[in-house]
Amino acid sequence: MDCPSEESEIRQAVAGLGEVRGLHFDLSARVVRIDASDSATQRALGAIRRAGFDPLPLPDADSAASTDRLVEGLPRLGAGLLIALAAEAVHFFVEGSMAGSVLGMALALTAIALAGASTYRKGLAALIRGRLNMNALMSVAVTGAFLIGEWPEAAMVMVLYALAEAIEARALDRARNAIKSLMAMAPDTAEVQQPDGRWADAPVSQVALGTRVRVKPGARIPLDGVIVSGQTSINQAPVTGESLPVDKGPQDSVFAATINVTGTIELTTTALASDSTLARIIRAVESAQAARAPTQQFVDRFAAVYTPAVFVVALLVALASPWLLGWAWAESAYRALVLLVIACPCALVIATPVTVVSGLAAAARRGIIIKGGVYLESARRLRVVALDKTGTITEGKPKLVDQRVVADDPDRVLAWASRLAGHSDHPVAQAIAQGLPRVDGDVEGFAALAGRGVRGRIDGELLHLGNHRLIEELGVCSPSIEAVLNEHERQGRSVTLLATTTKVLAIFAVADTIKDSSRAAIAHLHRLGVRSVMLTGDNAVTARTIAAQAGIDDARGDLLPDDKLRIIGEQQAEYGPTAMTGDGINDAPALAKADIGFAMGRAGTDTAMEAADVVVMNDDLRRVPETIELSQRTHRLLWQNISFALGVKVVFLILAMLGHATMWMAVFADMGASLIVVFNGLRILRQSARV
Repeated sequence: MDCPSEESEIRQAVAGLGEVRGLHFDLSARVVRIDASDSATQRALGAIRRAGFDPLPLPDADSAASTDRLVEGLPRLGAGLLIALAAEAVHFFVEGSMAGSVLGMALALTAIALAGASTYRKGLAALIRGRLNMNALMSVAVTGAFLIGEWPEAAMVMVLYALAEAIEARALDRARNAIKSLMAMAPDTAEVQQPDGRWADAPVSQVALGTRVRVKPGARIPLDGVIVSGQTSINQAPVTGESLPVDKGPQDSVFAATINVTGTIELTTTALASDSTLARIIRAVESAQAARAPTQQFVDRFAAVYTPAVFVVALLVALASPWLLGWAWAESAYRALVLLVIACPCALVIATPVTVVSGLAAAARRGIIIKGGVYLESARRLRVVALDKTGTITEGKPKLVDQRVVADDPDRVLAWASRLAGHSDHPVAQAIAQGLPRVDGDVEGFAALAGRGVRGRIDGELLHLGNHRLIEELGVCSPSIEAVLNEHERQGRSVTLLATTTKVLAIFAVADTIKDSSRAAIAHLHRLGVRSVMLTGDNAVTARTIAAQAGIDDARGDLLPDDKLRIIGEQQAEYGPTAMTGDGINDAPALAKADIGFAMGRAGTDTAMEAADVVVMNDDLRRVPETIELSQRTHRLLWQNISFALGVKVVFLILAMLGHATMWMAVFADMGASLIVVFNGLRILRQSARV
């Protein structure tokens, strides 16, 4: 089962069985799952066999057995090719001899049986049910050629067809295996801590949540988890597509199949092997492969009409041309048979799935999980990309970006600020504590002041660390302090002040800094002709400041989720297809409303990733324009393949009608075109590897 036409054959075969609740196809793995009772499943398998297929139960983890069967069939095809060549030799050297003809026909029949058994089985089953597919056309053409005395050519055509089918299937596996190869990246065992403290290897499939696992330098991480001990660098390319290792330490998350580069770490598992980030990526991409893209749906509908139409034309040529054009009956039949071989829609129906699968696999290699071919195709049409601010454009983690001591003894003042901030769990206080040299020590009477800051006594001095409002309430603000505060607020920074009950000691500015990749991503979008707009719940001043720093065209602040939803609709109405990029629960409505929703996968919530159509695993905004460019490349290759496949058909149909095409030429043209469109579609994988 290699292509949509064969999927259709199986659906038709099972359609009359009322007890079958559903058929779920994964063409990329050559697997169909039957949703039915045991008895109905057996009847469905019988119907599939009658349709000419040979269904084999596969273990859950082994969907590549059909590829091995192709390899096993190559010796048989090789023998068929040698025997077909022998038939050609007999026909050439002993033409006209009765004994030579009998020997040649026997050799031809043997070659056809060796190479064409599967083709005949499927073809005859299709003809019995009144359906015309590639196998039916080839069966009729080869049989007809044999009956009119062209038995050497009939044998060679069948062998070449079967051989080209095998080569094509192997070529298609390159695209199919681009995702499956990810599975092999995760190790089969993990070094697990035992109840008595020893370490021992255990199968990853048996490791429970919360288990402590040790990973040594150079080893692959077996399961998703959170580091509890050790410092290291992690090569996350298999999951996120990042080209450089990322430094990791305690409390940092790690993914299964990524590589521990430098130090030994211990982690606590946060997901089972079957539910790891890598496993979810593979399931998402395989699900996307199963959903047909718009172009593929069009091609399938076209092929369903095209194939019967050419069969009717071939029948008319065989029956009417002797009367209308004066051709001999044998010549008319031969030209009609050439038409049947040319009519095989193999190259046409395979042109789209191989390109779409390659595009989805190329995106996954870059840490971009596209949930369907429809999104891969439609991303090229985007005219606006709307972006959330925190965690998407910015780091999502406040950092200390400026500090000013306005009192004597700066070292002592900064030490006080470090100790006081270190006792608070507020993100702004934590940013200050991390940005200053660490100073340990107790704080007497520490208390949080809701909506204002914190206070405590250090070295006998009552200190306050808080916002503008707290300083106003203490009555220690001044025109010079106000001027500094206004300057920081114009730059979109949050200002925190350290003060006693009588004066301000220091001013700290904290900001959510823009990611280095965000400016490059926005510039790339603009080069693609895509407008950018920022939608954030932060205040309008901060929104405009961040937008100006990132080069964003428009910025809207003070937004609620409903406001984001409304603005997405306005952008769609005014500019056209619009994408939304975000990571929070409040972004989910807009992600669902947009033509394409991009979720940031590392910091994103489950709600956002569920609502989105595309997940960016490393939160790198540059992946958004890369997706648009990948969509453009995929679209170009799709129509190159379709145009080439149809062009070859048209040329050889004309040659066949003029009597200048043979069955050899026809099968070479059809299978050659199939291989060309397959390898052309695979170019996306090579291009992604060089990015």
